[in-house]
Amino acid sequence: MKAAKPLVVTQGDPAGIGPEIIAKAFRDAPDAMRHCFVAGDIATMRRAARCVLRGADMEIPVAHIETPAEALDAPPGCVPVLQLPGVAHDVPFGRITEAGGRAAAAAVVWAARAALAGEVAAMCTAPLHKEALSLAGVSYPGHTELLQAQAARFVGKPVEQMPVRMMLANDELRTVLVSIHVSLRDALNAVTRDSVMQTLRITHDALGRALGFSPRIGVSGLNPHAGEGGLFGREEIDIIEPAIAAARAEGIDARGPFAPDTIYMRARNTAQHPGEFDVVIAMYHDQGLIPIKYLGIDKGVNVTLGLPLIRTSPDHGTAFDIAGTGVADATSLVEAVEVAKHLAGMEK
Repeated sequence: MKAAKPLVVTQGDPAGIGPEIIAKAFRDAPDAMRHCFVAGDIATMRRAARCVLRGADMEIPVAHIETPAEALDAPPGCVPVLQLPGVAHDVPFGRITEAGGRAAAAAVVWAARAALAGEVAAMCTAPLHKEALSLAGVSYPGHTELLQAQAARFVGKPVEQMPVRMMLANDELRTVLVSIHVSLRDALNAVTRDSVMQTLRITHDALGRALGFSPRIGVSGLNPHAGEGGLFGREEIDIIEPAIAAARAEGIDARGPFAPDTIYMRARNTAQHPGEFDVVIAMYHDQGLIPIKYLGIDKGVNVTLGLPLIRTSPDHGTAFDIAGTGVADATSLVEAVEVAKHLAGMEK
């Protein structure tokens, strides 16, 4: 069967490993990458294919396509690329550059607009570098905020009325973050009853659609031992507990707040230990991402919740230190594509 619409993979920063893991994914996982194409630069993808070929026998063909629909007829293992205008193709490996940031942003903006317009079924983003993004004059600190702005503009709403959340997931854990790319000091201020409540609603709605049932949501505390009854802080008593109670009154299966240092052990789902929760709400970025990444960065997938489009990404960065060597692992990218296809109802 042919998918009705293809999935677009953004090239990422050309100075990083994004193009290489894309080329490797098309070569090594042709079934998973079927009906996918790359938004970016053909010369950059051909350079990446040559890097991946070192030590391998199988050539990776890179084809130029004019429209997303052409990707549906691409042969297995071929990398279809839709050339974006004005994207640099000579960005040096491993360097933070304005050109690299501009190329990465251009791919994200094009893919977001295509997804919002219904031209593609979903999008998966290869890693970009936040400093390069800033050098390129992009005022958003990362993928999530850039996509949020594009979606808000498309539907004619202020960004504040397009709340989104980041979910990181692997085979054993899922976590959703109350705040994302802000300083720790600002993250503490971001823990309000409204922000926690909004996170619970977005998680319940988005994950419920994906799973087909209401998720069991475990909520982490902010302070050590979840505040120990107010001894180590009152955020749990004054903010988090009231938000959980309000969510439960709406029919959301939320429980907590639980101690941050044990909730992930309770939620971890393995054959030997079925998890108590389907997802954990973390109060800030590192509280949620450290447990996920400790279990294996190669299997982690980032899913943006709350957008009127489907977006996933691998759970790692640009890895400038190994860019151009062809040794980067494409497993997380393949996982991200498969998750996006599942969410979009595409066949593998």
